[in-house]
Amino acid sequence: MSVPVPPWQQRAARQRSVKQPLSLELIVRTALELLDAEGLDAVSMRKVAQRLGTGAASLYAHVRNKDELHELVLDLVIGEIALPEPDPEKWQDQLKELVRQQVAVLSAHPGIAQVVMRTPAPTGPNALRVSEAMLAILRSAGMPDRVVAFAVDVLALYGTAVALERTADFGLSDDERRERLAQVEQYFGALPPERFPTITALLPALVSGSDDERFEFGLDLLVRGLAAHAP
Repeated sequence: MSVPVPPWQQRAARQRSVKQPLSLELIVRTALELLDAEGLDAVSMRKVAQRLGTGAASLYAHVRNKDELHELVLDLVIGEIALPEPDPEKWQDQLKELVRQQVAVLSAHPGIAQVVMRTPAPTGPNALRVSEAMLAILRSAGMPDRVVAFAVDVLALYGTAVALERTADFGLSDDERRERLAQVEQYFGALPPERFPTITALLPALVSGSDDERFEFGLDLLVRGLAAHAP
């Protein structure tokens, strides 16, 4: 004769078996957790379903396919960007801060910047909020509409490219990457100056500066260029 399960263990078993109702928000947040843990290639309908303790078919009632899932995760990440109230007196600082935030949030979730590059135009609610904010900041500076429209595209591309480079592993560990960069510097230093006079002359400058310094230089270059279009 079997021994009955104590009542307190029965309650615990019932509590463990209760699943959180499946929803679009839960699916997308679970996909983001999977992205952070295992990378973009791991974010599939099947793996997200496994994490949720259900079958992949149940996800299709909420998400059309893997590509749409990736875009939804991207929009969730973009929602981490804080948006300022446009101030014509501070438009340059506000613009720079938005791009810095873009780089920061995309870099915090390695792989998600790839989704930006293969999405013709992110149109999720958070992406639209960021676009609206950036357009409003540029327009508050009095720039022509065409300049404003083109500038948003250029700034977004710059921020995404920086995040892509920062999160790419190139198949190398951190130590291997540092070693490769040192080898590149040595190789440039060994180039014949009669054939590559400019590279050899500028070598100290070419290998100087941190990633942040180079990013800020490029960002300042873009914003200063836009300032030429402001009245």
